[in-house]
Amino acid sequence: MKPLLTSLIVAPLFTLLSSAIALAEVRTQVIEYQQGDTILQGFLAYDDEIQGKRPGVMVVHAWKGLGDYEKQRAKQLAELGYVAFAADIYGKGIRPKTNEEAREQATIYRSNRQLMRDRAQAGLQVLQQYPLTDGNQVAAIGYCFGGGTVLELARSGAPVAGVVSFHGNLDTPNPADAQAIKGRVLVLHGAADPLVPDEQVDAFKREMNYANVDWQMVMYGNAVHSFSDPNAGNDPSTGVAYNEKADKRSWAAMNRFFAELFR
Repeated sequence: MKPLLTSLIVAPLFTLLSSAIALAEVRTQVIEYQQGDTILQGFLAYDDEIQGKRPGVMVVHAWKGLGDYEKQRAKQLAELGYVAFAADIYGKGIRPKTNEEAREQATIYRSNRQLMRDRAQAGLQVLQQYPLTDGNQVAAIGYCFGGGTVLELARSGAPVAGVVSFHGNLDTPNPADAQAIKGRVLVLHGAADPLVPDEQVDAFKREMNYANVDWQMVMYGNAVHSFSDPNAGNDPSTGVAYNEKADKRSWAAMNRFFAELFR
């Protein structure tokens, strides 16, 4: 009888656990918001199984604007327990299709860092004010153009616990602004990235050290620009290519960084 009793107890318990797992789901929604007179359209994701407020992470897109890649990263962050908001820097409906169009859009903001910061801060405000977000525990990550954007967000003195740049540009027109950084900085960089040369890396190190920022840089050997994006191709000789090892290692490094920020 004892084995039968065990099976009678375990079976219903297994059913209950299976039902709970089935009910857990990442919820998503499109959110329109404004910066000045510009309408922006972001993408929010969270796990509806988690109760109460939780840390929030803003995701900033690469140079072709908010797309499926950044939305998938937001979903992954939601699965880890965060409220994730993929912000829109360019504006509703502005989603470059070609590299030339992307270059034109990115140049607008790279040549006007205040506008870049304002757009990033508008997205951060949406995340902070979302009912499920613990507004005192927020961070930001960005890819390529977005990596440079979250660094500028930090330099603006925004109230972020930390920022993470994935293969982003590191330059800034006003290095002294680093003294306004309130949180920690993690840069995940392809050691063979021709778009972010050694001179830029060295200048960034000097900038961070001079401002006494709590910063880290992890460099991935044989990785070029866009190493975390599977859509970047597989030919490193072009300067832009996916690197599976660097992708997985950089995501793990981000997780360790967040564990330290939000403990």
